[in-house]
Amino acid sequence: MTQKQSIAVTTLGKLQGTFEEDAVVFRGIPYGKSTAGKKRFLPPEPVDPWNGVRPAVEFGPVCPQGGALGGNALADQQTIGPLPDLPLSEDCLYLNVWTPEVGDGGKRPVLFWLHGRGYFEGAGSEGWYNGAKLAKSGDVVVVTINHRLNVYGFLYLAEVGGEKYASSGFNGMLDCVLALKWVRDNIEAFGGDPGNVTIFGESGGGAKVSTLLGLPQAESLFHKAIIQSGPGIMGMLPATAMTFTEKLLRHFEISRDNIDKLQDIPFQQLTEAVGKLVGVGPGASAFMYPVMDGKVFPRHPFVPDAAPTAVNVPVIVGTNKDEAALFMAADPRRRKLTDEELNERLTRLLGERKDEILAVYRQQRPEATPWDLHIGINSEGMRLRSVQLAEAKYRAGGAPVYMYLFTWESNYMRGLFKACHALEIPFVFNNPDIAPFVGDRPDRYELAAAMSRSWINFARTGNPDVDGLPHWPAYNIDTRATMIFDVPCRIENDPRREERLVWKGVPAPRVP
Repeated sequence: MTQKQSIAVTTLGKLQGTFEEDAVVFRGIPYGKSTAGKKRFLPPEPVDPWNGVRPAVEFGPVCPQGGALGGNALADQQTIGPLPDLPLSEDCLYLNVWTPEVGDGGKRPVLFWLHGRGYFEGAGSEGWYNGAKLAKSGDVVVVTINHRLNVYGFLYLAEVGGEKYASSGFNGMLDCVLALKWVRDNIEAFGGDPGNVTIFGESGGGAKVSTLLGLPQAESLFHKAIIQSGPGIMGMLPATAMTFTEKLLRHFEISRDNIDKLQDIPFQQLTEAVGKLVGVGPGASAFMYPVMDGKVFPRHPFVPDAAPTAVNVPVIVGTNKDEAALFMAADPRRRKLTDEELNERLTRLLGERKDEILAVYRQQRPEATPWDLHIGINSEGMRLRSVQLAEAKYRAGGAPVYMYLFTWESNYMRGLFKACHALEIPFVFNNPDIAPFVGDRPDRYELAAAMSRSWINFARTGNPDVDGLPHWPAYNIDTRATMIFDVPCRIENDPRREERLVWKGVPAPRVP
């Protein structure tokens, strides 16, 4: 048997990888120069070539951030597993590649993963994004990336800093575009096909996929897209973005005509200030995401319709039944909520429409406890925005869009997490034992095999159909065919229709 090769010859130089679960992995490959110092808030630049063989066995640094990867990781370790203990640095433009073979001309489909935790935190090196099993079982190449986040990638300075900072509110996405260009130019050396790239991501990663679908700079750099629990239908408006920018300038006592001073602040101080001003965790990301300025980011991806760049790209979009369960797991009233407490909470949330909406959910879920109903109603915003995205994509014509709903419930901690936000990630990566919150139901392996094969076939052909699953029809506004990922999987037309319709004219809750 021929010994596997672990050296890849790229356009920039040679890389030495290593082996993991019968796949070849290259970690910490630089695709952009450091963004520190005078490069802070500026567009990314590609790296320079190197001589000799560069080791690619350790993950690269991650963008400065608070939260789990900034040191507060205990809760996450108990749910999603160990997190990388990696340095924080503005030299953070690195990517990772898992492949079955190197340099064999394999022309394999490429699955390009965009990590979650909003636009605020996270890294492509988190353990549950390990691509070894997906690459080997599906004969595909898996890529994960780090890019700039929070203020480093999305602080809007164009109105106060002029042309120099024109892209500052969007640089984190331009980093993703640069990484996709690296894939176009180099992935063939790793056995991948630069003409068959699928971008996929969950939560904030799904929003990044949505944004890339609306971005002319990314057109032709990918060919299919999967949006998991993260429909990004709109960007942030400049006026909204300026609210935080002004707050940050006041915090550091920097005037509008001295914006360059922001580049001199040590990143530790800048990150600490952001944490004080907006906090950390899921809610923080609402304060900072790609700014739709009409120039660098020319339009909203799916409002009022699908962007022209999205029309001819096949898309899978979907959500999990109990998205909010992940974020409410620490609620002191979890599983003990009374009807009276439910009514109080929903009155604050829904106002005069509370009785009407709650009545529909009670009718459709007769066995649900008050806690179940609380989670169900608070999970609905994610699904409704995914439906809105799918409708816009369908109306645009062109390539099809496919809808799914993940309803498989974990038994971890006596079912506390239900079918929560992010639970599908280990199934997509065909690695259901990597995250504790998946639990130990024996049928988890069956679902992981089915779901990962569907993603793989979609990446390979643009069609998610695979043996062992029912035929998955494309979505349209008449039948609204939806794949229900559970054991067994099934197709439903317009699932939970009554719950969908009761929200007409009411903004549904957003989580995260």
